[in-house]
Amino acid sequence: MRIGTSLAEPEGPGALSALADEIRRAADDGFASAWISNIFGLEALTALAVAGRDVPGIELGTAVIPTYPRHPAVLAQQALTAALALDGRLALGIGLSHKIVIEDMYGYSFDRPARHMSEYLSVLLPLLDGQPVAFDGETVHAHIGLSVPRTGRMPVLLAAMAPRMLQLAGQRADGTVLWMTGPATVRDYVVPSITASAIEAGRPAPRVVCVLPVCVTDDVEASRAGANKVFAIYGQLPSYRAMLDREGAAGPGDVAITGDEDSVAAEIMAMADAGVTDFVAGDYSRGGDQKRTRDLLKSLTG
Repeated sequence: MRIGTSLAEPEGPGALSALADEIRRAADDGFASAWISNIFGLEALTALAVAGRDVPGIELGTAVIPTYPRHPAVLAQQALTAALALDGRLALGIGLSHKIVIEDMYGYSFDRPARHMSEYLSVLLPLLDGQPVAFDGETVHAHIGLSVPRTGRMPVLLAAMAPRMLQLAGQRADGTVLWMTGPATVRDYVVPSITASAIEAGRPAPRVVCVLPVCVTDDVEASRAGANKVFAIYGQLPSYRAMLDREGAAGPGDVAITGDEDSVAAEIMAMADAGVTDFVAGDYSRGGDQKRTRDLLKSLTG
């Protein structure tokens, strides 16, 4: 199991320089990968292409880019360009996002999300592989080819929690990237579902990239309360709420990996037994816990 880290989203005019420093630190600390979200701050692919170009030796991933606001050909063109800047070290994580974002904020319809993603992949994947596309679906249309130079095959990971999305991730993508999905749910639901779909499609074993909040501390109760506060929205959005309910978790704090060094290390390494191929630490530590958390995570990268 590879150990990665989530990248904080810097603010202000120096945001890209700060992100470059964070990526460099992650590489120097031995992390196999570093992942950035794409919400309402920096655009993820542009940010990684600029900030990560001069930091070799670490995979850089998006977790995740919403599909609805971007035509798949536009995303393919942008991702191929970013991969070129990064010498092929890009992992493209994509997802549906949420109805409140897609409909209320962007003004798109969120109807038939599974069909949307299936048709989206029918355009995105061939273009990433250098093939022209002629496709007319119910939600996506494309008649286009791209001439962006390619640096090799780019892994595509789906944010997959519902059964149909896990099926798509196993059958057609390279795996899944998860958030707020606890170890029992990963072991008993996610991994069996996506693996069975990959086997049925004759594809290699899928990557399972699991991102969870992490904090090394002596005050576990306060740490879990802090996670509930920081990540409160994820206890309310339907897709994440479904995963928390499946885990038997009241809120995000219940799936946070927190405690002393030994207990946190044990919980992280147990994720490998659950079928996780890439564990990504969402470090939410504060104050004196920050050094302890980083030191523990560094010790696991070797």
